[in-house]
Amino acid sequence: MGPGNLSRLLATAFTLSRCLSVELCSSRSGALASLTVYWLLTRPRPVRPPCDLQAQSVAVDGDPSCRRSALLKDDNLLEFYYDDIRTVYEMFQRGLKISGDGPCLGHRKPGQPYEWISYSEVAQQAQWMGSGMIAKGCQKFVGVYSPNRPEWVISEMACHTYSMALVPLYDTLGIEAMVHILNLAEMSLVVCDREERAALLLECKEKGMTPKISCLVLFNDFSQAFGERAKKCEVDVLNWVQLMELGKQDLKDPVLPRPQDLAVVCFTSGTTGKPKGAMITHGNIASNTSSVIKILEGSFVIQQEDVSISYLPLAHMFERMIQLTMYCYGARVGFFQGDISLLMDDIKTLKPTLFPVVPRILNRIYDKILGSVTSPFQRALLHYAVRRKQAELCRGIVRNNSLWDKLLFNKIQASLGGNLRFALTASAPISSTVLSFLRATMGCMICEGYGQTECTGGCTFSLIGDSSTDHVGAPLPCAMVKVVDIPDMNYFSKNGEGEICIRGPSVFKGYLKDPERTAEALDSDGWLHTGDVGQWLPNGTLRIIDRKKHIFKLSQGEYVAPEKIENIYLRSAPVLQVFVHGDSLQSYVVGIVVPDREVFVEWAKERGFVGSYQELCQNPDVKNVVLEDMRAVGKEAGLKSFEQVKDIYLHAEMFSVANGLLTPTLKSRRSDIRSAFQEQLANMYKTPF
Repeated sequence: MGPGNLSRLLATAFTLSRCLSVELCSSRSGALASLTVYWLLTRPRPVRPPCDLQAQSVAVDGDPSCRRSALLKDDNLLEFYYDDIRTVYEMFQRGLKISGDGPCLGHRKPGQPYEWISYSEVAQQAQWMGSGMIAKGCQKFVGVYSPNRPEWVISEMACHTYSMALVPLYDTLGIEAMVHILNLAEMSLVVCDREERAALLLECKEKGMTPKISCLVLFNDFSQAFGERAKKCEVDVLNWVQLMELGKQDLKDPVLPRPQDLAVVCFTSGTTGKPKGAMITHGNIASNTSSVIKILEGSFVIQQEDVSISYLPLAHMFERMIQLTMYCYGARVGFFQGDISLLMDDIKTLKPTLFPVVPRILNRIYDKILGSVTSPFQRALLHYAVRRKQAELCRGIVRNNSLWDKLLFNKIQASLGGNLRFALTASAPISSTVLSFLRATMGCMICEGYGQTECTGGCTFSLIGDSSTDHVGAPLPCAMVKVVDIPDMNYFSKNGEGEICIRGPSVFKGYLKDPERTAEALDSDGWLHTGDVGQWLPNGTLRIIDRKKHIFKLSQGEYVAPEKIENIYLRSAPVLQVFVHGDSLQSYVVGIVVPDREVFVEWAKERGFVGSYQELCQNPDVKNVVLEDMRAVGKEAGLKSFEQVKDIYLHAEMFSVANGLLTPTLKSRRSDIRSAFQEQLANMYKTPF
């Protein structure tokens, strides 16, 4: 509060106190009046929501199953927030005009402060690098195979400066999938962070699996032996500095992209079959970013001084959209050191104001807070303080300077840098308990979003000021969202339930060279069918309630196809039937296993266990041996670690049509099995792994 405001405040208080003193004939009344005026002028102000929180979306053409954002004046969806910002290149150029030589990309070494590369340096290096890539014969697609680091972003901006499309690669794809991607996109140049990753690609070239690869660029230095090995199979290898030097010698004028031009081909890791390459344009990205800006305007305006921590994979659209929004305002992005175990140290050093996060990280923060409370008194005090802060949140008050913040929550906030203003969680569901608790203790706005790669990251977003949970917000201004009937699952749009479908300028253009799967995702009217099942709530927000196909997402964002895993586990000798279950609030899967009665007893006896079939099913040591055998079969079949069951329950009775656990065609009734073993499944998640 400035001196002028303070003087006016005291003058007002004094005048009011004199009036009250005369009227009440009491000096105490004057003091009370002064305190009352001071409290009225300094009390915390609620955040003003951008629309009526009880009507966050509007029915389109009178159809309540199809809705759009209440922030729009009519049914025309938002394409661009700024008329002159229609491509990723223009987004960065806007940040360059705002910041110039101001910091853009930050990195650090262990125990050291962050070092920064300016906006002007990023723009210059992107032009050098892009010119170098053109000199090496690159024309359309550029692969980037690296964890998050500043050079990743510079490579991306190099592509956008010359209208080339970026194709991110990442470890969990696996070599077979990466070979498919490299050949499908006919990539000749791939940028890697270090020799070990480049060597994997070079080995594929040596085996004749990727004939188009002709150039590998490494951010780090590489050995002479690696260079000679590459030369033998006609692959040029350069480090990053060499490529930029090549670009300096033959600097090209930028070839500016248009909104309809391809910006990125983002391959989904997939659960069955080959990965699909979602083709996302500059216009897709601009409309999605514009919608987030529209939602946040007036409540959370990104400023040049804001900083975000980058640790979520840049290969996925969630992190990319966060960063591009930051660049649009000349703000900063600091990268973690690459080791997730050092993330909290990076956060304390960077002191971010914006925190993109996934539920798994928030769950860890929640568990750590509760684990630090040891005595019953501390626990009671903590929960009381949380309830008081939650009561403020219900009134729209978001702050970190209350009495409870100063007494209890300041250490929590300091562990996250102490400067957080906003956090966004997405990629998987988060429990209402955790979200509500952390909104109170972290002292900042926490919003939740929902979407998928095919709609450029997001299609719904919870609004600032909405403290309710158990939903993913209302449609973004760039998206029209509807639910359609799924008769087989008893979901009907007339009840506000069904498969979630999305249409608008942020919806992708299809899968690269895959018209069949494009037709499965996009119907003739341009609606993207997500495969998720949603339910409209009375306040116009969307709740995710199911999945149309038997595919689910774990808390870390990985998709799991249970039937694929089950078919592999059936190769285990003692297993007759198996049901794999995953909870989107958990990071691993568990299973219900029916042993093969005809071989199980003898199989167990060979391993030193004696007993009847029923007794063996109840023996925890036998269960562990069965689990070990299943996991060995899964490893041999190439299951990823998150696809392997962490625990099982041995059930002595077969799934059958008679007991309602199989269909007449002998397929698993998944929802009925889940219900029948609800207690056992819950118990398996109580044991930490």
